Amino acid sequence: MSDTRQHRGTGPASPEAGGNDLAELKQFVVAHAISQDLPADHYAGLLDRITTDTGEGPGTWAHEWIRAGEEREAAGDLLAAGQLYTMGRFPYVDGPGRAHSLERSVDAFDRWRRASPTGIEPGTVHIDGVPVRIWTAGLDSANPRPLLVMTGGIVSTKEQWGPVLPQIVALGLAGVVAELPGVGENPLVYGPDSHRLFPAVLDALAGRADVSRSYLLALSFSGHLAVRAALADPRIRGIVGNGPPVHDFFTDAEWQRQVPRITRDTLAHLVGVPADDVWERIRDWALSDDELRRLSVPLAVVTARRDEIIPPRDAERLEKNVADLRQLAHDDVHGAPSHLAETRLWSLLAVQLMRPDAAPSVIEKLAGAVEAARAAATR
Repeated sequence: MSDTRQHRGTGPASPEAGGNDLAELKQFVVAHAISQDLPADHYAGLLDRITTDTGEGPGTWAHEWIRAGEEREAAGDLLAAGQLYTMGRFPYVDGPGRAHSLERSVDAFDRWRRASPTGIEPGTVHIDGVPVRIWTAGLDSANPRPLLVMTGGIVSTKEQWGPVLPQIVALGLAGVVAELPGVGENPLVYGPDSHRLFPAVLDALAGRADVSRSYLLALSFSGHLAVRAALADPRIRGIVGNGPPVHDFFTDAEWQRQVPRITRDTLAHLVGVPADDVWERIRDWALSDDELRRLSVPLAVVTARRDEIIPPRDAERLEKNVADLRQLAHDDVHGAPSHLAETRLWSLLAVQLMRPDAAPSVIEKLAGAVEAARAAATR
């Protein structure tokens, strides 16, 4: 990447001195808690205890999430503890409290995966000499499997999605979970060439996975990077996304005025510019219709009809230009958190449908699970 300076601690602090908008912060963090299958009783009370976003003492954002995590850790539930710590650094590290929460989340996940028969191992990818940490599973030089690389968006860490890795391996794939530049432990700056993360992962794992048959499960903003990567790297055989920005998110000034402040400020932090300058900085990142038409691999996308972050025209642009497109539309907000079970299963099914070597029995089983999850959600 063109700019690989260490980001954490060197970029702008929280865009406004008063920190994030607390009501908005509480609203959006719930969707991420749901995505981790965190029971509501693990966090409902603590949201009421949080009275300020800034600082480190009782009543502050990081303190209360850390305290809740410590309670789960004392009860012997390391995975839930790590998930709560992960929420304590949400949406990004902007000071000592959130930095400590991130450290606790990584440590708890590491201890959980070592204490459980998960098969999850740490790994490192170097991009322009900068080490980027990842979690891996199913790597085997004697029997390299096709590879599935999973990434979240601008506010979710690799520890948030790491528990999915054993399920990926059970489907006959090697798995990797990584973070976008600037997110979690990824020290790079989010920029126009950040899609280079994906080929760097493939290069690093060549020989231990069959990277010539790689698939990307790229959620939210990482879906945009996944398309760019696939246009340049023939090893990528398919992409599954969830609410990716495509074109109008980057270019439509009217839409940008109503994008939630937390999204704008997080983007500004990751890109390394003041919040008022972020839209101008990312304007050239839009995917053109010609680029979408040149996409030669299957693309499966989950969309949300009430998405408050990604404009509906971006999904329409995919429908118009992508040759091999499968969409699952939910009546939901960004990320479709109220349809988690169906979306997760549908995404794994979409990967299997892209694989010429996928077992028909696995596809049939996943398709049945998708239908069951859909039926359960309507009851």
